[in-house]
Amino acid sequence: MSDTFVLEMEDQLIAMRKELLDKLTEDNSDFREMVNAMGIKDSIDVAADDIAFKKMEAINKHEANRLRSIENALARIHNGKYGHCLKCLKKIPEERLRAIPYAVLCVDCKNAEEVPGRR
Repeated sequence: MSDTFVLEMEDQLIAMRKELLDKLTEDNSDFREMVNAMGIKDSIDVAADDIAFKKMEAINKHEANRLRSIENALARIHNGKYGHCLKCLKKIPEERLRAIPYAVLCVDCKNAEEVPGRR
């Protein structure tokens, strides 16, 4: 894996991290606004707000996990381990890293993880 490719992936990961942080910050301010806007409401309004809260929490949890994956990928770049499968230690193909820059498993290991009893 060339240094140029790794630098390209680092730039992409940094941009992804910034975008996610901006989105999480925006979502949290929207969440605070929803809490502040809650007053005396009927049960339908309360149920709708509850659904909106749960949806926002689920989105934030997913994005927080993605942010953690991005941070881990950046750490692997800095310690020279980026692009190697955490299970089999083989190089992850550049095509996979271009698609998912924070991938930690090669396609074979990822497929084996998703299909029980395989591998």
